[in-house]
Amino acid sequence: MSFAALRRTLATSAAIAAAFTVLTGCAADTGSSDGTIRFALDWTPNTNHTGLYVALQEGYFEDAGLDVSILPYNNTSPDTLVDAGNAEFGISTQSQATFARAAGAATTSVIAPLQHRATGIGVKADRADITRPRDLDGKTYAGFGDPGEVETLQQIIRNDGGTGNFTTVTLGTSAYEAVYSGQADFTVSYFAWEGLEAERNGTPMRYFQYTDYGFPDAYSIVINGNQQWLKDHPDEARKFVKAVQRGYQTAADNPDQAAQDLIDANPGAFTDEDLVRDSQRMLAADYMKDANGVVGTQNLETWSGYSGFLFDNGLLAGPDGKPLTQKPDWSEYFTNEYLDAS
Repeated sequence: MSFAALRRTLATSAAIAAAFTVLTGCAADTGSSDGTIRFALDWTPNTNHTGLYVALQEGYFEDAGLDVSILPYNNTSPDTLVDAGNAEFGISTQSQATFARAAGAATTSVIAPLQHRATGIGVKADRADITRPRDLDGKTYAGFGDPGEVETLQQIIRNDGGTGNFTTVTLGTSAYEAVYSGQADFTVSYFAWEGLEAERNGTPMRYFQYTDYGFPDAYSIVINGNQQWLKDHPDEARKFVKAVQRGYQTAADNPDQAAQDLIDANPGAFTDEDLVRDSQRMLAADYMKDANGVVGTQNLETWSGYSGFLFDNGLLAGPDGKPLTQKPDWSEYFTNEYLDAS
């Protein structure tokens, strides 16, 4: 299992805009014919999805009178599926959701299962010549081809007093092995999976957290809903989101139980079940809860910070594929109205 979906390769924001232009030119579905709520995954089941599987295994959806179907992962992004009405909800990230919404996707983030960015710049721990971001000047980055990834890393390096000049090679999931073997100098790792794997495999890493160098935090994971479906089915939407929130809250409060629910719901999917448990424990300890211990809430500051960076650097394209010239109202990109904030 990989967390490559967190860094899904999207060629350019203009290409995303073109894709959404095609989709929005067609009549979108407004829900499944049998009333089933369809949920689109961004990758094969993993600990980013634990709350969803807890809600299934523990009967939270059933308690709410909902029939929920998890769609098998495919190469079509959840943002695209939700925008087109081929799923009512789907997993995304703040980054992907921002690019998609700017390009015209009719989606709204309804819950943020992870409150903070769970990725960071990774270098091998034995690299004495790289002890902080500015040391990455002149080095080679093993990347993923995501819109904004290079500009983000450049800004972090500059914030630390460097120039932000480095070489980029796009390798996808092979990026990690390139760094472990010394063929590249740094990459971006997901702490709760690749970070744990690296330690287990005898290649410990040193990480630079973005926020330690003045870069805005972001929601690593959000769940988007189809705007028209939300409007047409307010009661079902509220029941669904609250059941999902309950699932993720259980995952944050009882990570071992939640990890077991994820494992039980996906027999044979995990070769290292202890890694699943450790991953869920890390997410529960460091990333899932807000200051009040609640899972799922979103705020304007976080959306304005990172999504604002994308706009300020000319990285967002509108439905016509051209760079946005007017800053979006970030409060329209998310809502807390379906959550239980207690």
